[in-house]
Amino acid sequence: MNVDLNELVTEKRNPDTTYIDRVSTLEMLRMINREDSKVALAVSRELKPVARAVDLIAKRIREGGRMVYCGTGTSGRLGILDAAECPPTYGVDPEMVIGLIAGGAPAIYCAQEGAEDSDILCREDLERIHFNSKDTLVGIAASGRTPYVIGGIKHAAGLGALTVSISCNPDSEMARLSDISIAPVVGPEVVAGSTRMKAGTAQKMVLNMLSTGVMIRLGKVYENLMVDLKANNDKLVERARRIVMETTGVDYPAACAILEENHYDVRLSILRQLTGIDSSSAEALIREYDGNLAAVISAAKKSS
Repeated sequence: MNVDLNELVTEKRNPDTTYIDRVSTLEMLRMINREDSKVALAVSRELKPVARAVDLIAKRIREGGRMVYCGTGTSGRLGILDAAECPPTYGVDPEMVIGLIAGGAPAIYCAQEGAEDSDILCREDLERIHFNSKDTLVGIAASGRTPYVIGGIKHAAGLGALTVSISCNPDSEMARLSDISIAPVVGPEVVAGSTRMKAGTAQKMVLNMLSTGVMIRLGKVYENLMVDLKANNDKLVERARRIVMETTGVDYPAACAILEENHYDVRLSILRQLTGIDSSSAEALIREYDGNLAAVISAAKKSS
């Protein structure tokens, strides 16, 4: 793919950091910090397409679909990081949110030269996980032109899946190919072309919004608490106890007892404590309302 790098915002030289190698260390860091401060504003301009993506992805997941990230280098690693954090935080199956990176697992730790230049590898990776029309593919690439990601988007679109692109250049090829384009344009990097910096930060912010927004829409959050977490280590056990205490008003020993009784199911523990209903009735209501605890509590109180 022959593209003039000078045409890409992410590859341009930043006039505000031209002499970063000649200033004091403190001024160097001020320059970096000033550039970083532009990222949140760039992301804020893209909230409408992010919101549309959240709603459509959540709908597809309710219908049995998955959210799959694909990317190369830093972009691929960010997708894997976001996917890996969903199961412990929100109690979802590890197969619900999947991260793919060009070059496979070795590329997480060490660059796999040439893998990103193949427009076939992503298709093969998607076929390996049986990607289908119910799923969503979120392609991540700062440049918006990476062949690995573009090949994946084309394959996903051909299957009838939802396609979303996250890039940091306006009107990129990825954007044109995708159903939804999210393009926070953060401007040239502090060090020209080092897109692990502002572009990477912008991508991380968007991924945080996508996965968190989807999980909230799927009922994994009550008020602003993660009520579907898996309490599988000491920190998460303590967090589960605090959540039960904060939502029900019980003290620490009572929270421990309630969670023990309900096999450390935080949502079930809260519902039963607040409504007094039995376990089977509580579980039935949770299924009926797709895990939306606020709606479940309201329904339980009305029927009591």
